[in-house]
Amino acid sequence: MEALRSLVIGAGQAGLSAAYWLQRRGLGPWDDYVVLDANDGAGGAWRHRWASLTFDAAHGLHPLPGLPLEAPDPNEPSSAVVSRYYGEYERTFGLPILRPARVTSVTRAADDDGPLLVRAVDGREWLAETVINATGTWDRPHWPHYPGQELFRGRQLHTHDFVSAEEFRGQRVLVVGGGTSALQFLLQLDAAGATTFWSTRRAPEFRKAPFDADWGVDVERRVSERTRAGLPPLSVVAATGLPLTEQYRDGIESGVLVSLGPLARLTSGGAVLADGRELELDAILWATGFRASLGHLSPLRLRERGGGVLMAHDGVSVVREPRLFLVGYGASASTIGATRAGRAAALAARQRLEADHRPENAQAARSA
Repeated sequence: MEALRSLVIGAGQAGLSAAYWLQRRGLGPWDDYVVLDANDGAGGAWRHRWASLTFDAAHGLHPLPGLPLEAPDPNEPSSAVVSRYYGEYERTFGLPILRPARVTSVTRAADDDGPLLVRAVDGREWLAETVINATGTWDRPHWPHYPGQELFRGRQLHTHDFVSAEEFRGQRVLVVGGGTSALQFLLQLDAAGATTFWSTRRAPEFRKAPFDADWGVDVERRVSERTRAGLPPLSVVAATGLPLTEQYRDGIESGVLVSLGPLARLTSGGAVLADGRELELDAILWATGFRASLGHLSPLRLRERGGGVLMAHDGVSVVREPRLFLVGYGASASTIGATRAGRAAALAARQRLEADHRPENAQAARSA
């Protein structure tokens, strides 16, 4: 079993940022720290995105520290752009990425003050003095339940499994969800020749104000308030609203981006809306978001009564487990937030290591 000073779980935006800053703060690759990634190659969750999500249509990618992102072809699939960029980043800085290495559990080892034991699905194990968790949300698509869901004879899929709008040409498709991904899918499906319907729990809130730095600070503040209270993070759209771009404005005027209101139940041949209207459908696309992928951390019992993980004021330190740091969770779920959180987690982990190895603490540990 390998003993490490720090271990990073996940090689997406947040994990790569954390690895970079661990290295900058003196931890040696392979000897002091490694990064475990469940994927077969570079790119994090982006490598799984549908091909029609081109770089110009993506929500944006914030550059990683130390290596600028050159302007790609805006029509190139974002999965290819990001996978190439992340791969170059790993090679440029010699980051110690182990893949595929899917983590199944993180537990406390011998005692509450000892290292954390990290296990992978293939049986490999590591003892780590600190763990930075950067597993994101891609592995946990959220499927809400509605009455009659099991009766529907058509196709149901989550955006996690979406491949191409062309598959739905000539079909009647209901898109459920109030986020920007729902807008993008509705426009793609309409352009591909599908007849689309849109259902949201609340009336869509389009935001005319600019999505500038002040807006970003306000969003992070609101999300952080919840995580510091031990509550689950807000959904992206709940924190940001929907940007009223020219493309979306055109979609509203054409009737494609007009919500029919809440969904009440499904039937064998379609859906019934809350106002009683019935829809005949061939397919339902659940654009209902993702939840934080933290199942492997369940042995640590981190959840508060409110359902979330209580975070310290730095936004990355976990109150119930001081050797664990969460990035890509809560306010750091965006690419810009993930980059900053990676740095914050690396610095916090380094400070924890320094505190643990001070002479007085080392002596106390030996005497215990």
